Amino acid sequence: MTDAVLERAAAEAAAGGAVLTLAEIDAREAEALLARYGLTLAWVEPGQPIPGSYWGEPEAGLIAHTVYARADTPVHSLLHEACHLIVAPAERRAAIHTDASDSQAEEDATCCLQIMLADALSGVGRARLMADMDAWGYTFRLGSARAWFEHDAEDARAWLAARGLPNG
Repeated sequence: MTDAVLERAAAEAAAGGAVLTLAEIDAREAEALLARYGLTLAWVEPGQPIPGSYWGEPEAGLIAHTVYARADTPVHSLLHEACHLIVAPAERRAAIHTDASDSQAEEDATCCLQIMLADALSGVGRARLMADMDAWGYTFRLGSARAWFEHDAEDARAWLAARGLPNG
């Protein structure tokens, strides 16, 4: 399939309100991705509260070096919370519980990084993740995650680059 076909399919799936959940991807890939950045993915049993969840269930939670999630947690949520920990300085990471954002610049960098890291998960990718971000309700000046990422995320990329994090 072409990129355009894949992007259209991702947008249509997300437009129907169906955001991709962890149950629909290879959990081992998600665990390995987080481990590359010194993070642990802690699985929460179905129906149980998710520790450190800022938005409430089924959204991912974070405490120090651990991201908490259930099978019904959206992939975009797991990546967003993990990226908050990835971009946080090591000295601050250990103290993070539930609310990780330090500034708008850090929030933008988190969104940018989560889009890039989506490519590391089979069956996810940038197009699907950005469509899911829009379906969930992320808001960007240019009207969509894709428009922001492609045309307005230079500051976020520079912020990531200055810290030696992926930025492309």
